[in-house]
Amino acid sequence: MAQQLLPIRVKGAAGGGSKADLAKIGGNSFRTWDVDEETGQLLDEAEKLGMKVMLGIWLGHERHGFDYTDFDQVVKQQEKVRKAVETYKDHPAVLCWALGNEMEGYEEGSNPAIWSHIEAMSNLVKRIDPKHPTATVIAEIGGRKVEAIHKLCPSIDIVGINSYGGVKSLPKRYKELGGTKPYIVTEYGPPGTWESSKTSFGAILEKTSTEKAKWYGEAFEALHADALCLGSYAFTWGYKQEGTATWFGMLLPGDRRLAASDVMQELWTGKPPANRCPTIQPLKLAGGTSNQTTQGQTITVQLTASDPEGDALKTEWVLADESLDYNTGGDFRESPNTFADALLKTSSTSATVKMPANGGIYRVYATVTDSNGGAATASLPLFVKGPRKTPEAPQMLLPYQIVGGKAAPKHKYYPTGWMGNTVAMELNESFSEDPLSDDKHLRFQYKAKDGWGGIVWQHPPNDWGDKPGGFNLSGAKKLSFRAKGEQGGEVITISMGIIGRDKPHYDSAKAEQKFTLTNDWKTYSLDLSNKDLSRIKSGFCIVTAGQGKPLAVQIDDVKYH
Repeated sequence: MAQQLLPIRVKGAAGGGSKADLAKIGGNSFRTWDVDEETGQLLDEAEKLGMKVMLGIWLGHERHGFDYTDFDQVVKQQEKVRKAVETYKDHPAVLCWALGNEMEGYEEGSNPAIWSHIEAMSNLVKRIDPKHPTATVIAEIGGRKVEAIHKLCPSIDIVGINSYGGVKSLPKRYKELGGTKPYIVTEYGPPGTWESSKTSFGAILEKTSTEKAKWYGEAFEALHADALCLGSYAFTWGYKQEGTATWFGMLLPGDRRLAASDVMQELWTGKPPANRCPTIQPLKLAGGTSNQTTQGQTITVQLTASDPEGDALKTEWVLADESLDYNTGGDFRESPNTFADALLKTSSTSATVKMPANGGIYRVYATVTDSNGGAATASLPLFVKGPRKTPEAPQMLLPYQIVGGKAAPKHKYYPTGWMGNTVAMELNESFSEDPLSDDKHLRFQYKAKDGWGGIVWQHPPNDWGDKPGGFNLSGAKKLSFRAKGEQGGEVITISMGIIGRDKPHYDSAKAEQKFTLTNDWKTYSLDLSNKDLSRIKSGFCIVTAGQGKPLAVQIDDVKYH
């Protein structure tokens, strides 16, 4: 009965890898997270491949500053949903609508304002497009999430669930929590970084690609056996930095397949691939060496791998900094620094590594490849005892543009440091008063009458001085920007270098100034003469306080020069 909601039982994957390759191994669907300029092309491609798309429409997250009790934000989001459905409702590749992705948060998920909005959006979608069912996607099923959807969102047809470490027990747990609506597992894979064991020095222990493939297979079979489950999307059809460089991913750069791809092909089609990926065992240290080392110590890492068809194998070794960012959320993470000079000798079965002369956690990676597009991965965390010296920041060419300009810099700061009354703040990074213009700039709103709020552009993202990063901007004499207030008289404080020396990775200089804006574009600047700009981790910061009414300012051409 539940399966009649959809024309197919979903056997798919989620991610940015080749959709043609996904179809070749038996995938019949993929999901998206939001509508953008590429959505039409993706739907057209899916139609040509005979695939269906679970079409996502992103809904704001409270942790990013969205307020589900704010009239203007909610109305704006409703309009976004309406436009998306009107635009794509008649496309033959649309399978269903997925309203939001983990917008309820990772704890109780009991904010009724969120669920009321989702119910309103579901009803809106159904009025515009009665042909396709609606879903909403949640992060696991803890707290009151299942209860909230069943009681507060009666028009939602399908529950989308992202589940990793608990995916194999999900059918049982969902029913125990009162789940009766059909569901799709919208993301699943190996246990996440946030739910995995750690070493004594705090690093996560990663499964090999061979072990992960087994997990994918067992998860699919557990879900496939449940009549309420309408199918599943393996994650991620591609690769990404999250916790480690290889934690989530069924592919490697260059679309090299990992064993998870092979396992899914056999489960989806009933036939194994003609040439399978190599298998790999966990990395080990030679001679009983401890993975807690000393500065400059030489160690040997041993590898055991084989190929099912006996293909010749090649091995690539990498030593990298550990990211230490094991949180949930799936936000962008930068790739850590690597240390090519540390690899003294490598072969297909071992690597001799001279550990860096710097304390802290590192990780050695081994990637094994055959000649038929197959690969296998394993990693091992290592700890170097001793103090952690602050690495030098890369020298950036001047002028260095943070906001504006025709091309974004290869290395950039990210507006991830939200402060103060964040629920009253909204940032639009591609605002234009003329929708036909390519001239995009920032629009920052503070919608409370009192209190304060601000945003810091950080490197690395979400860091307040606990991780290395930042850029060497030596030679710059000023930080300038263009700005205007939408009413005139708006007071803002602009600063850079706000991370103090109480943090291990601090800014080498600080500057700050208060400005009163007019309603015309003007150029302002901070004087940086005679300042040590050798490591700037917080490159730009805007702060404002409530001025008796909401305010909005626009900013462009932020640059060091």
